[in-house]
Amino acid sequence: MVTPALPLPKGWSVDQIRETMDSFSIDGSPEGALAGYSLDSMKRFLYTWGLVKDLEGSALELGANPYFATWLFRDFTKLDLTLANYFGSDVAEGSQPVTYTAQGEKRGFTADFKHFNIELGTYPFPEKSFDVVLFCEILEHLQHDPTHPLREINRVLKDDGVLIMTTPNAAEAAKLVAMIQGHSVWDQYSGHGVYGRHSREYSFGEAHRIVEHTGFKVENAFTADSYPFQHPKWLYSRSLRKLLGDRERQRALGQYTFIRARKIAAPTPGLPSWLFRDFPAERMSAEG
Repeated sequence: MVTPALPLPKGWSVDQIRETMDSFSIDGSPEGALAGYSLDSMKRFLYTWGLVKDLEGSALELGANPYFATWLFRDFTKLDLTLANYFGSDVAEGSQPVTYTAQGEKRGFTADFKHFNIELGTYPFPEKSFDVVLFCEILEHLQHDPTHPLREINRVLKDDGVLIMTTPNAAEAAKLVAMIQGHSVWDQYSGHGVYGRHSREYSFGEAHRIVEHTGFKVENAFTADSYPFQHPKWLYSRSLRKLLGDRERQRALGQYTFIRARKIAAPTPGLPSWLFRDFPAERMSAEG
């Protein structure tokens, strides 16, 4: 597992990508209102784009808002995108205008999306509808059953279809440092409802396990940083490196986990016992 170099669309620099994302306006919001978000997440969006830039066909992007990744997929891949969001209401569809400035030119698109509860609902698509499904920065927000959306993704993916999953790394270096210094690493409560905060984060290994439990084979996975963090020198002391284990484990300390996986089978029945407790035995799998 090696973190790849930051991928960039041909003819674009990091500064140009950042300037474009900083200029995003959604539903008429002030230009620059999302600049803080783009500063923290721009590299994450680029790493995600790097996992799909060679793919083509039909693609479902779950949780598409605020459309930074959507822009990259629209302009720099051959994917035919279907978007989905969930904002808590009962409407079945929605639309949001998006405007931005790219390399000095004012541009925009209309983000039409399906609207449904990604965690609890049955997705409004037939079986084997998509070549690619993007499930990015959603897993950590789920409250009830994180295997359900992955089962639905398996259902709507074509045979040998591709799952792209990204999620914050519960064992990133910054969290290890915070715990060693006596600080909490739990997410803050949110004023945006139950899905506005992280319910449970996953380590690099756990992210592999939940993907494999639901019928996918990981073909590329790595962790990477997206926002600045000054690692203290003692984090890489000889004694701490020994505690952390081999070099492969040390490379799993990035802020985000990135996974590209193939659908190879139906999901394993039941709930993984390493993730769930206090559920009836018939709902649990034999997985340890």
